[in-house]
Amino acid sequence: MVNMQRTYLAFQHNCRLSTLRATVTASLFKQAKDDDHVVITDSTIFHPQGGGQPSDVGAMTIELGARFDVHMVRMSAVAQGEVLHFGRFADASSVFQPGETVTQSIDAEKRLLYSRYHTAGHSEGFDETKASHFPDSASCEFQGLIDSKWKDLIQQRVDEYIEKDMAKFRVVKIVGAETYPCGGTHVQSTRQCGKTMLKKISRAKGMSKVGYFLA
Repeated sequence: MVNMQRTYLAFQHNCRLSTLRATVTASLFKQAKDDDHVVITDSTIFHPQGGGQPSDVGAMTIELGARFDVHMVRMSAVAQGEVLHFGRFADASSVFQPGETVTQSIDAEKRLLYSRYHTAGHSEGFDETKASHFPDSASCEFQGLIDSKWKDLIQQRVDEYIEKDMAKFRVVKIVGAETYPCGGTHVQSTRQCGKTMLKKISRAKGMSKVGYFLA
């Protein structure tokens, strides 16, 4: 029986890291148009796509050696807790070997943008069922019907939360607002979300969908 090892999620312990040294546990070739390799490491700084949040992107490098560009990151559907890094080697003849040490580097600008959208999508006093924190389609869905007449009042409350600069914690506690577990990445306080603007409120089948964007 193969002993599958969980990947240590370094970003959950220190979300301010932008680089991390990790050990390669597997480097697999797959036939695909854009991302023809999967690299697995014992730990990762890359947040995998999930919870409505896009995955981090970036690179893994070996000093004076190969470079692997990470285009997307997913949790394994087979090995519980294992993180898969999909991408392509800069040199098609390159490959990582198990046991090699690589330096992982994320695109810090995109990480910050995704963290701002994720934090801005948390809400108080609503039964949230699912959300998308992708910049081009950010929205939250709630149980029950929210009339469009409340849009201005909701916007006012959002503005108040941003202005109060309320601190956030890993479990995600917004001081003075909401507390619940969340494994995504977040900014350190609500003000760091920046100007958060509500878009259309739509309703269907007993559900309400509130779109938003960061100005």
